[in-house]
Amino acid sequence: MAKQAPVVGSKNVTGEKYVGTAAKVYFTKTIDAEHLIKLYGLINENIYGKVAIKLHTGEKHGPNILPRDMVKAFQAQVPDSAIVECNTLYHGDRFDTKGHRETLEVNGWTFCPVDIMDEDEKTVNFPVRNPFHLKEVAMGAHLADYDSLIVLTHFKGHAMGGFGGSMKNIAIGCASGHLGKAQVHGVDPNNVPENYLEWPMKEYFMELMADSAQATINHFGKHVVFINVMNRLSVSCDCEGVAAAEPTMADIGIIASTDILAADQASVDLVYAAADSHDLKERIESRVGMRQLSAMAEKKMGNPQYELIVVD
Repeated sequence: MAKQAPVVGSKNVTGEKYVGTAAKVYFTKTIDAEHLIKLYGLINENIYGKVAIKLHTGEKHGPNILPRDMVKAFQAQVPDSAIVECNTLYHGDRFDTKGHRETLEVNGWTFCPVDIMDEDEKTVNFPVRNPFHLKEVAMGAHLADYDSLIVLTHFKGHAMGGFGGSMKNIAIGCASGHLGKAQVHGVDPNNVPENYLEWPMKEYFMELMADSAQATINHFGKHVVFINVMNRLSVSCDCEGVAAAEPTMADIGIIASTDILAADQASVDLVYAAADSHDLKERIESRVGMRQLSAMAEKKMGNPQYELIVVD
């Protein structure tokens, strides 16, 4: 068992000691299919039935998206599973279903079913409990067809959120491409500014994401798990495609937990503990990304205190 990295993201800065309960977070430094499957086996007790695997499939030829062979081997171990995605709010390769399907083929996501959940603009409203701002969020309609959810995330930086972890993956990724994502970004779906720099950011955006992510995890209850793969740690999101910045820090490993806050908290802590993380830390802090963590804590979406359990 490793010592917990300094807790930097929650209001209760506990260092190596904590009072009360702690979530279990499993960690390996080895990033491959074998270790991904091993970590999943430690957290999958409540995964059953028809399973959605939410991952960011990326813009065309994106250099930092998760390795397809690793995901292929993992998906093969999850019966009755499909990769799930939604279309995008910005005008990129995945703005509509036709372009999205072409991008999936270019990027090699052809080894299993890929469900574009908001195909034909169909949505389903998920309610938000004790919202900061959103009482409900329009999700891709097909999300309601699944019994369980695996949030398989490429952890990295993000131009608006500071970092993209498990919360960002479902907060934005499960929201329908136009209506839902407009809600989560705080813009008028009928008049979306072309330049994302004109969209609301900082604390307000983090709170909108927390509302959306909470709606999804409340829907699935115990039947959701979170895996953050910490490789190719660019300051850029995979939505930037070939324009993404080259990583300036080494790979860290894989995090797995049944607790969304603990998973993202541990991932951020591991970044801050790394000697070569200057650029990613600057990206997180300049965007007020820590508000993702404190917002989830305030909404009681998970536990910021965790026990880091190393798996060889």
